[in-house]
Amino acid sequence: MRRIREIHRRVVPDYSLASATVAVLITGLTAIGVTVFGVEYLKNYGWGLFVGMPFCVGIGSAVLFGLPKPRGFGACLGVGCATLAFYGICMMVFAREGAICLLMAAPLAFPITAAGTVIGYALQARPWVGDSLPGVFLALVLTLPGLMAAEYAGDLQPTVFEVTTSVDIDAPPEQVWRSVVSFPPLGEPDEWLFRAGVAYPTEAAIHGQGVGAERHCVFSTGKFVEPIEVWDEPRLLQFSVTDQPPPMKELSVYDIHPPHLDHYLVSQKGQFLLTPLGYGRTRLEGTTWYVNKMWPEAYWRLWSDYIIHRIHGRVLRHIKGLAE
Repeated sequence: MRRIREIHRRVVPDYSLASATVAVLITGLTAIGVTVFGVEYLKNYGWGLFVGMPFCVGIGSAVLFGLPKPRGFGACLGVGCATLAFYGICMMVFAREGAICLLMAAPLAFPITAAGTVIGYALQARPWVGDSLPGVFLALVLTLPGLMAAEYAGDLQPTVFEVTTSVDIDAPPEQVWRSVVSFPPLGEPDEWLFRAGVAYPTEAAIHGQGVGAERHCVFSTGKFVEPIEVWDEPRLLQFSVTDQPPPMKELSVYDIHPPHLDHYLVSQKGQFLLTPLGYGRTRLEGTTWYVNKMWPEAYWRLWSDYIIHRIHGRVLRHIKGLAE
């Protein structure tokens, strides 16, 4: 390890900018390699990718940055964050990921990288452990893919989440029901989320009537196929989901299709519940049951719930306008 450190000192001049550049490049490119292994080969978007990887980026970049001599905490933190930003830019440039998904992951990744930087700073700030720093970096490189593989082998089962959105309509249930079952095309969306590429509903049609009929809800990325399981006119329409399109079109200069667009955010069933409020008014509730096979579940649920609420709201407002 001492020899590795001496080689580093000869190759990289002992000043901050050069050492920072080397730390960013080596750590960032290594993180990309680990990500490709986890995503492309293990098909896993879990704790290893979204927690372990940014944490190791923080440790690794600070350790490499401090190889020539111990650095200050602020400088280590800056290098850690710069490494994560470099990683994200490369993921877009190398056509591995789109801008929207990286932006969604950023609020989770940057604080974790900062936490890892604290550990890396503490290691490199102690002269008596300096010769072991290359070994620390190598251990990170070898351990993280192993943790990803163990997580993949563990086969974590996602939780089924429920999202309900409601709107009050100045029309009786019988009138609202007609627009629930099927509705004509909606206008183009104004919300930034949909304009950035997240899939949004455009129209719906019903094929048949009663239980066994098939509702087709068309989205900007394709069509949901929804066999009717409960037809209680004009109170409840409940359906399963047997086929669905990608949840978004990635925002990228390339035509990319990352693995997480297929079978990671999965709608299982949905329903519309109509409740009379009296005086010719109706409360319409739309509910979706879904799973999101990305971890930590609590974090990614914030995004998926938000997106589904926005989708519900677009449909419910359209039905409200038609019924009134």
